[in-house]
Amino acid sequence: MKYTNPIISGMNPDPSICRAGNDFYLVTSSFEYYPVIPIYKSQNLVNWEQIGYCLTRDSQLKLNGCKASGGIYAPTIRYEKGIFFVTATNVSDRGNFIVHTENPQGEWSDPVFVDQEGIDPSIFLDEGKTYFLSTGTENGKNCICMCEINPFTGEKYTNTRVISYGCGGRFPEAPHIYRIWNKYYLLLAEGGTEYAHSVTIQRSEHPYGPYEEALGNPILTNRNDSDNDIQCTGHGDLVEDVSGRWWMVCLGVRVPKYKDEQIMLHHLGRETFLAPVCWKKDGWPSAGIDGRIYKEMEGDLPGPAPAARTDSFYADFHAPKLQMEFNYLRNPVFKNYQPDAGRGELTLHGTERTINEAASPTWIGIRQKAFQIVLNAKMRAETGADGMKAGVTAYYNHEYHYDLFLTRQAGQYKVQLAKHVHDIYMTAASIDVEEGGEIEFQIRADRKKYTFLFNTGISEQFIELGWGLTAGLSTAGTHSMSFTGVYLALFAENCTVSFSEFSMTRF
Repeated sequence: MKYTNPIISGMNPDPSICRAGNDFYLVTSSFEYYPVIPIYKSQNLVNWEQIGYCLTRDSQLKLNGCKASGGIYAPTIRYEKGIFFVTATNVSDRGNFIVHTENPQGEWSDPVFVDQEGIDPSIFLDEGKTYFLSTGTENGKNCICMCEINPFTGEKYTNTRVISYGCGGRFPEAPHIYRIWNKYYLLLAEGGTEYAHSVTIQRSEHPYGPYEEALGNPILTNRNDSDNDIQCTGHGDLVEDVSGRWWMVCLGVRVPKYKDEQIMLHHLGRETFLAPVCWKKDGWPSAGIDGRIYKEMEGDLPGPAPAARTDSFYADFHAPKLQMEFNYLRNPVFKNYQPDAGRGELTLHGTERTINEAASPTWIGIRQKAFQIVLNAKMRAETGADGMKAGVTAYYNHEYHYDLFLTRQAGQYKVQLAKHVHDIYMTAASIDVEEGGEIEFQIRADRKKYTFLFNTGISEQFIELGWGLTAGLSTAGTHSMSFTGVYLALFAENCTVSFSEFSMTRF
């Protein structure tokens, strides 16, 4: 059967997968975004439904004040005897932790912390033992470390030991161990998470090693395939379906092409991709097509035939609860977000916190999932003095975003386009409007730029206020290492406004 990559679009990096019966469960990194660690479910590995989040209570985590691309890194999900475990790292707080549940769609436990350094934690359950893996350093050299633990308490039963230094690539990370045909296979990411990313594998007779490397390493990488629109493939995890076929999920990025020109920048973030895995006679796996991933691929997928997928989104403000796709920045102040199902509106109470700060401003958004989209938002201003701002934003982080908003200055309402790139924050365009009543905002995005338009209802046509290059919001262009992707969001500062429409459609 043919299928299309990515299988989960928009910022969904560092995927980890497990199977319980006929159902597959997958988690990805969330960084500074809340709720934390989205959980997806599928029966055919292609059509995924988000069913919840692992961390939904302030008692479970602290994100306040975390830097951009801080927070929660690289979760691993595993299933054993009716219990789901997820381990991840809060790099902005107490480090590596584990949560568990019997119902992944419901509440998860409070975290227990494991006294082992590093990131990209993983657990391996084997013969009644639980092994805990993470990255580490020994004598200044990057390595993979492991100990045995109690997964319900975090208690260490053994000292931490180095089990691998990788296969020669920089930054060996994302370790996962599998017991296959009575051998232990150690899957790793190497090369860094940028354009040299790759997946390597080793095996041993014992969980602690010594491990031998596959002669065909890396078993997955797109780093030497410059014509491929998919790049940075790595950080893989393996799963076996009910028919005994094997699959790998991994992260990758889609780089835009402007006509025939490929630009090695990406702004949608690292997404989740799928590759079939076959095992060779020598007992080593081969992933994808000759170790590469493409947009269109084939495989004997489990479950029902793949259905058409859409990356569109329509907010239902008439529903009693906001949709699961919505995220906030860090630990939100929930009283600043008031859905009114009767009126079909979401009211935002803006505070003095702005979206230019590494804080928790009044901001609520969804992942941008495709290059070519139209965002529409309809807003009604209720209160706001001079200095108020409310509208929509194409947001990478607090230092990289393009904003289209209503503001008031010296008693005059204006619609403005502002850009924040690196240390430059500027008003790019401004038009006076008669009042701060109802206004409709629109963002049109293609592979090269975002175009910003608005309509106050005076005219049937939208007024174009300006545009900004997608390159200004690209991961590869930030001044410090970053790992996220663009969100399309609503925001309010120093005012109260209500939104009756928020949608993202492809064109």
